[in-house]
Amino acid sequence: MGLMWKALFISAAFLFFHEADPAAAAGAEHHHRNGSSPSAAAASRKLAAAAGCNIFQGKWVYDSSYPLYDYSTCPFIDDEFNCLKYKRPDRTYLKYRWQPFSCNLPSFNGVSFLEKYRGKKIMFVGDSLSLNIWQSLSCMIHSWVPNARTSLIKRQGLAELTFLDYGVKLLLYRTPYLVDIENQKVGRVLKLDSIQNGNSWLGMDMLIFNTWHWWTHTGSSQPWDYMEEGGKLYKDMNRLVAYYKGLNTWARWVNRNVDPSKTKVFFQGISPTHYEGKDWNEGSRSCKSESEPYFGIKYPAGNPLAGAVVNKVLSRIKKPVYLLDITLLSQYRKDAHPIYYGLHNGLDCSHWCLPGLPDTWNLLLYTALFT
Repeated sequence: MGLMWKALFISAAFLFFHEADPAAAAGAEHHHRNGSSPSAAAASRKLAAAAGCNIFQGKWVYDSSYPLYDYSTCPFIDDEFNCLKYKRPDRTYLKYRWQPFSCNLPSFNGVSFLEKYRGKKIMFVGDSLSLNIWQSLSCMIHSWVPNARTSLIKRQGLAELTFLDYGVKLLLYRTPYLVDIENQKVGRVLKLDSIQNGNSWLGMDMLIFNTWHWWTHTGSSQPWDYMEEGGKLYKDMNRLVAYYKGLNTWARWVNRNVDPSKTKVFFQGISPTHYEGKDWNEGSRSCKSESEPYFGIKYPAGNPLAGAVVNKVLSRIKKPVYLLDITLLSQYRKDAHPIYYGLHNGLDCSHWCLPGLPDTWNLLLYTALFT
């Protein structure tokens, strides 16, 4: 990340925290300590700390029984994530299991998952990191019922995998920003206060949202020409500020449209990249040089500022949203990216090999659902 980006991000962080009402913050903390806050953040902390254990704090340990499935028998992995198909030579990255400090995670059972969610619809909503986790869960379940009848339908922006014997639908809705991009006379407009996409998310039994990576794209790699808020066009703005505005639009959608008695909502935390070795005190290195996790407890780069934006938005949302807090445990996994071993252009230190890290994300999701 260049100096200009760092300056912009830091200034945005100041705006976020300066904006907060100290009295409101103190009140929220008081309610949290007394267990009476209805906020999503408090609900998330309570779930994550079930039985006194924060499942997102731990370490990576070598486990010879891993990975959880065989890449060659899962028909759902895209070539961009299929590192072994593209001859990644090392395999140690497959052998690490996440071990929380204060408890053990349950073993994943695909049959139990299918039975629990028989006849249900589960939708992942977001960018290619949502594709990553959706394909991972599909493979994890398939490994338990390899002969089960399935149906996979793909159309523009939407994929639907059905385990027909159970009526379980795993859906993927691709939308990099959650908020809308609209073609107007002036060009492609990223509408920070519009979320018509949300009509496609109604009626789900579970929603798992994700967005961040595309908010940092600039120049020819960004799929919009202007941002819009309140009818006013902007050629650009601080990306963390824009992200905050977009996430607040999403939060309003959740508040207006989600019935917690019918739909569980998760937000997939910030997935880190490993293009710059200085993030883990290794100078000019990148993920292409890495074959094992970072084994320190405190990750040198610290929590990304985008994570602070997520936390702030979730602290104010009225409906329960569980934060799948994958950031730190994923920061440790500088070894788990596709690198050059997949069907993509150039070095990939952004997505994750399958099998690989997203399987742990799904194991944490499974833990939240079954404990």
